[in-house]
Amino acid sequence: MEHYQVAVIGAGPGGYVAAIHAAKSGLKVALVEKDKVGGACYNVGCIPSKIMLEHSKLVQEIRRGTDWGITVPTIDIDFPKLMKRKDAVVAELLDNIEGFIESAHITMYRGEASVTAERKVMVGEKAFTADYVILATGSRPFVPPFKGIETANYYTTDTFFAMVELPKQLTIIGGGVIAIEMAFALAPMGTKVTVLNHSQDILQTEEPDARPLIRQRMAQLGIELITDFTFEEIQDNEIHTSKGVFTYENLLFATGRRPNTQIAEALELTMDGRLIAVNNHYETSVPGIYAIGDLVGGFQLAHSASAEGVHAVDYILGKHPRVINQQEIPRCVYTHPEIATFGMLEHEAPTDSIVTKMYLPTNPKALLEGNIQGFMKFVASPEGDIYGACVVGDGATEMINAMLACKITGGSVKDLARMVFPHPTVSEHIGDAARAVFGKAIHLKA
Repeated sequence: MEHYQVAVIGAGPGGYVAAIHAAKSGLKVALVEKDKVGGACYNVGCIPSKIMLEHSKLVQEIRRGTDWGITVPTIDIDFPKLMKRKDAVVAELLDNIEGFIESAHITMYRGEASVTAERKVMVGEKAFTADYVILATGSRPFVPPFKGIETANYYTTDTFFAMVELPKQLTIIGGGVIAIEMAFALAPMGTKVTVLNHSQDILQTEEPDARPLIRQRMAQLGIELITDFTFEEIQDNEIHTSKGVFTYENLLFATGRRPNTQIAEALELTMDGRLIAVNNHYETSVPGIYAIGDLVGGFQLAHSASAEGVHAVDYILGKHPRVINQQEIPRCVYTHPEIATFGMLEHEAPTDSIVTKMYLPTNPKALLEGNIQGFMKFVASPEGDIYGACVVGDGATEMINAMLACKITGGSVKDLARMVFPHPTVSEHIGDAARAVFGKAIHLKA
């Protein structure tokens, strides 16, 4: 029977990264995947959704040109061609991952795995053993058990990205990141979008000051947003709620995900609610078996899963890695404008914190680009220690990295205030937001 030092179950962003890191650290590695490498992120999540958002962004930029004097008579959208481009980009990325796995000399097993406490792995008729097993089996869409759901036709994120025709109408149930991103992806294309979110607000895990800007932009795009109600039932393409009846042609449930814990249940691992209980190094209640990504606590984000996979391997190697700090995990929303955040939000910080916010209309680059919706924000101690930061605006998901890098390397807002940013750039607003902590912002009226 073949024996490996590490076996990784699941080849999503957590699993394939862990496997490659282990292999490049000199370990003999097996990687098991029952479907496609890349997991939900590359196939039915992060990547296809961001490709569609990029298409949407381009349409909005073309329309903005009309206001500037660059007239485009009509915008003809070949949606099937756009979706073919989406498929081609995803296919190229998956080919890249397959190549990375192969070049790292990892043994790949295709099929569904079962694992014993003694770390014997079965994949169909094949069996092997491992010194350590890392579970990275990800999650699946959750659809609430609404009355009438059993007879309704609907999409989840597992099926939504297979569409080839642009829907004339789409109703999205949910108010989290995926729900709002998909509204932004399709509304500029001409789809009439309705978002039904039973909570009082959207994006409730994100920066509160960003939400009004996103709601305002949704209204500008013609997206109908209904909040703060109770679902009653679904019947004949109608959603009955305490705020009335809403008819739909196409329905998408974007109501969160649930971890795939079948292996954990078979192993009788200790659970933490729906999640697998792990220690600070992602080891489960069974010695030698680890779990990462959507299976454990923390943010359900691809980059978080990747970091956890690398951490688990380093711990197996005896490197004593630093415990991953959730305050150092960036969170991104790819709406227009984008939202990027890390660390504490304002209401989570100590009472003596200093909060600064610099709005983008005073930034020359943002103004000349026509992307003035947004702001830069710091939450800091009186001494300048960075508790958290947020960027809302075009390119926010790239700019947040400068602020986070400063925090991780032991810097403070003083260091960012001293930094010479190129002009004109939107990122130079970071320096001014940092100076604002000490009351010395340049582009801010006294």
